[in-house]
Amino acid sequence: MKPPFLLAAPVLLLAACGPDTSRTLGLTRDAPDEFQVTTRAPLSMPPALGELPRPRPGATRPQEMTASQQAQAILAPGASGARAPGTGERALLGSAGRGASPDIRNRVDEESLRLERTDRNVVDRVLFWREQPAPGIPVDPAREAQRLRENAALGREAVEGETPVIQPVRRGIFSGLRFW
Repeated sequence: MKPPFLLAAPVLLLAACGPDTSRTLGLTRDAPDEFQVTTRAPLSMPPALGELPRPRPGATRPQEMTASQQAQAILAPGASGARAPGTGERALLGSAGRGASPDIRNRVDEESLRLERTDRNVVDRVLFWREQPAPGIPVDPAREAQRLRENAALGREAVEGETPVIQPVRRGIFSGLRFW
């Protein structure tokens, strides 16, 4: 009589040969791709039965949308221009203040490129062995809050005035040494 593991060994070795073999033996699960599952639009009765267009074999259904169009319809229902914004939307947009400048994307790209850190090579690590401060300019929170309160009290825009920054302390080479 053979031990049970000797009987199971050929099946396990065969299953380890690849994904196709294990799928054939039913050892793997094939779940449907949730991004490829689509729904069909419901059938609707046309207003006039005599004006129906002739069906063409292989043509797409006019009421069906592609996956991209469905996503756009869900994420931005009014983006296609099919409906005008309602009174609530207009009130919200009006209370938001003035719009962003037309070149806002360029400005954000420039600032992000300026803040981007590059990898340091061996020479940079040897010459500049001290840890560099984080890129950007730190804002003084107390003075900035005071400036915003003053602008609000005077009825000015929040962007008016100069933003207070924290000036980094410059340290010399021998600043940490004590000779006495």
